[in-house]
Amino acid sequence: MTLHSRPGRLEWMQSPWQELAELDAWLLTLAERLRPDVIHLNHYYHGHLNWPAPLLITAHSCVWSWYRHVKGHLPDNDWQLYLQHVRRGLRSADLVTAPSGAMLADAEVFYGPFRAARVIANGRRPEDYPPAPKQARIVSAGRLWDEAKNAAALASIAPELSWPVEIVGDSKHPDGGQRQYRNVELPGPLATEALARRFGRAAIYALPARYEPFGLSVLEAALAGCALVLGDIPSLREIWGDTALFVPPDDTRALRDTLQALIDQPRLRQYYATLARRRALHFSSARMTAGYLRAYRHLQQQSGSPRDLDQLGSTA
Repeated sequence: MTLHSRPGRLEWMQSPWQELAELDAWLLTLAERLRPDVIHLNHYYHGHLNWPAPLLITAHSCVWSWYRHVKGHLPDNDWQLYLQHVRRGLRSADLVTAPSGAMLADAEVFYGPFRAARVIANGRRPEDYPPAPKQARIVSAGRLWDEAKNAAALASIAPELSWPVEIVGDSKHPDGGQRQYRNVELPGPLATEALARRFGRAAIYALPARYEPFGLSVLEAALAGCALVLGDIPSLREIWGDTALFVPPDDTRALRDTLQALIDQPRLRQYYATLARRRALHFSSARMTAGYLRAYRHLQQQSGSPRDLDQLGSTA
């Protein structure tokens, strides 16, 4: 595998359009030189380019659905250009994927119709998140500056819990500013291995999210044997069903009572930890890889490309 990289701002950052446009020629030159069978983008802006192969774009999240679920309203006029660019990119794709049905539905509402679409859930390798002997500890993880994660709700009720609460993640916004919370432990961002150890030792994982298109940290914590307390939103309900405990994101009393109930009842805590891990094993990296290879193969067959992708799947 060869990595070709160039720095640049993403669509949701401040004033990204000139930097993104400057990448057009570089990306097309790479595509012409490498002659790929399929183009897979994990952002939106460059979807409109005249790519020399079928195009798949994965909608991981977006500003308009973030506003809808976090703020309760749509963005103001400052985000109209974002809407236009993202809509143009996604409508240019031969296939749009998303990690959950909830995210795909949001994308279709704001940016559709699409030529074709399907859900391919994210995945993790279970062996990377082994459970360990559990400690009396609640952990959460995510970007502290992102209101969608709702870290403020967890921090506000932490003093009322009989176990300590730790929130792992970056507090510095890429465009400036910083969020800090009292009453919780804030170790900052951690490397993957260190975060896996935190999850392995924690008995409970809490994420009272307002918006979470999939929730990789939830999956990682579940694989590591944590009982889950999550925001009651469509995507997390879709993925975790009856294997987690759910609370309305703005109901801090329900969050406090649910966490304390798990603290006070070891059997209940172990019951939900077992359910969550069993469910998490369904979302493996191998399953995700197989899903994308099927999508690539479908696009390849539509374009008439003769190259066999099975060898790629054997090394993924």
